[in-house]
Amino acid sequence: MSITAKALWYIESHLSENLSLETVAEAIGISRFHLSRAFPVSAGYAFGQYIRARRLSEAAKVLAGGAPDILDVALDAGYGSHEAFTRAFSLQFGVTPEQIRAQASVERINVMEPIRMETATTTPLAPPQTIQWRALLIFGIGQRYQCNEKGAIPSQWLRFVPHLGNIPGQVGRIAYGVIYNTDDTGGFDYLCGVEVKEFPAQPAEFTRLRVPPQKYAVFEHKDHISTIASTFSAIWNHGLTDAGFRAADGPALERYGEEFDGRTGLGGLQIWVPIR
Repeated sequence: MSITAKALWYIESHLSENLSLETVAEAIGISRFHLSRAFPVSAGYAFGQYIRARRLSEAAKVLAGGAPDILDVALDAGYGSHEAFTRAFSLQFGVTPEQIRAQASVERINVMEPIRMETATTTPLAPPQTIQWRALLIFGIGQRYQCNEKGAIPSQWLRFVPHLGNIPGQVGRIAYGVIYNTDDTGGFDYLCGVEVKEFPAQPAEFTRLRVPPQKYAVFEHKDHISTIASTFSAIWNHGLTDAGFRAADGPALERYGEEFDGRTGLGGLQIWVPIR
């Protein structure tokens, strides 16, 4: 069973209890950081976002069934007051708890039903290699994303590609996609860049990132670039644990060699995941 499937089972089995990242990660035997990465790439929602939506959805069903006391429903959903519950409920659904109770139906709102995941991934992974790598200075175009905004990354590369080969001090012909500054809400920074000997002064608006020396598990992605999300999901859900590795909190690298064809999306790439 994948890590995300285990987490989803635990969440649904303990929905009315404390469900912090630490609590769920400990229950399924992985680190808090690992779960914070695995959950959004597979479920499509940040950990806290999913739990909040599930609890409010169950509360909406109770209200639609005619619950007489909204405060009791609020407390059961983990909110300490009627006001806090109403704010969260209205933000989630665009209507108040009172309106849902009066309508006696949830048909007009988008409730979050439990996500059901297959117990096995359909994306095969070859056993990873391990490598200890030097510090890297990566220079390029950076952008902040939420977990449901990743579809904009190709357009970020489109803006960066004309600079390839024209950056002063560029080292080699390898391009990097760097994923870093991941937070508990599913947000992350993504940098399209190249390695440089030292950071150039221009373009001034480019992002400058120093990646420290690190040990990595190196996974191969040989399919079309459009399927890279499935490979990342497989890595975080079982690839690392199957190989006996523990993830480290650091930047993950997409490493695009000369064999990768940006016009067709073919040629493959490597995914370097930091490990302890």
